[in-house]
Amino acid sequence: MELKDYGMSRERGYLSHYEIDEITLPPQFDPIVKAAGLLSALLTSGRVRHFLDALPDPDVSEWVKSAPEEEVRTAMVHFSFLVQAYVWGEAEPPKHLPANLARPMCALSERLGQAPLLPYSGYVLDNWYRLDKSGPITLDNIAMHQNFLCGADENWFVLVHVAIEAEAGVLLDNAAKLVTVAKEGDEEEATRLLREMDEAWERIYGHFARMPEQCDPYIYFHRVRPYIHGWANNPALKDGGLVYEGIERFEGKPQALRGQTGSQSSIVPAMDALFQVGHSDDPLKSFLDELHHYRPVEHRRFIEDLAAQSTLRDFVSASENAELKAAFNACLEQSARFRTRHLEYAASYINKQAGSIAGNDPDVGTGGTPFMKYLKKHRDENRAQLVG
Repeated sequence: MELKDYGMSRERGYLSHYEIDEITLPPQFDPIVKAAGLLSALLTSGRVRHFLDALPDPDVSEWVKSAPEEEVRTAMVHFSFLVQAYVWGEAEPPKHLPANLARPMCALSERLGQAPLLPYSGYVLDNWYRLDKSGPITLDNIAMHQNFLCGADENWFVLVHVAIEAEAGVLLDNAAKLVTVAKEGDEEEATRLLREMDEAWERIYGHFARMPEQCDPYIYFHRVRPYIHGWANNPALKDGGLVYEGIERFEGKPQALRGQTGSQSSIVPAMDALFQVGHSDDPLKSFLDELHHYRPVEHRRFIEDLAAQSTLRDFVSASENAELKAAFNACLEQSARFRTRHLEYAASYINKQAGSIAGNDPDVGTGGTPFMKYLKKHRDENRAQLVG
């Protein structure tokens, strides 16, 4: 396995291989790009739908068939933000997404093999750029391109995820190498790669720990989170979903789609696949299995190939090398530690908050599940699968 076969790299991990500020869309997208750039003002007006209803349909049906992937993904970022703003930008959500947004949104998502609403890839992985192009992808050198309200808390929330994803490139590259190393029985190299992963986890944890610096829990819950919900399991959408006007294959039926969530990040699932960590059946496992299909196609393929090819656990379990076992267990513990920090943030940023914003339930994640109970369970199952 090699990362380049999945459109990934050691330096960027799952992040886009390009930077969104360098991509120019064709002129037919000019009104869309302009509206996306003014989204904060449109939302603040209190009548965002009035302005979005007036947008022309750029008719991307032919363009999307042969357009460069970078342009399609950039258009997906802008359209998915407009769609979320249309649904959640006023006091009560609508029953229908108008055809001028629904048709291009569905055409773009179909080309990319993803769902027609804001995905984690559009929110984080494809929605960043470096301020100094000669500098590294670090928190002091990256910016969020497309926003909802443009506040520092919204920017920081996304950029911490960008920094984590960049750092995770080492994890993913070493994971791919470990598939081969384990099959070759090279204990020394496996130990080195695992120790390198442990060090990368420490850097990731350092980025994650900085979330409270510029993202306040109250502001996050009331000014950032409301716009990233999906349509599934959301009581604010009375018909159980959203009707996409003008999309024949949906037959006028409401679509119950999952919202953008950090659980769509492919880092931990890749580690579970490499270390052959299993989880017993529960609603969160079913939810995470469902979320797998919301990821970019190449990221899904990487996780699936890791799961199919990794023999690392068996290799380490059969070894009498104490250093190899310790390195393996250290990385497994780092995944559990990451899940613990996620749990802590879920408690402070969501569960302890309260509000009356439509669809913004503090007991339900943006993906639509009662997350607290099951996050704990998955963390404990992760930790219980160390090798002796």
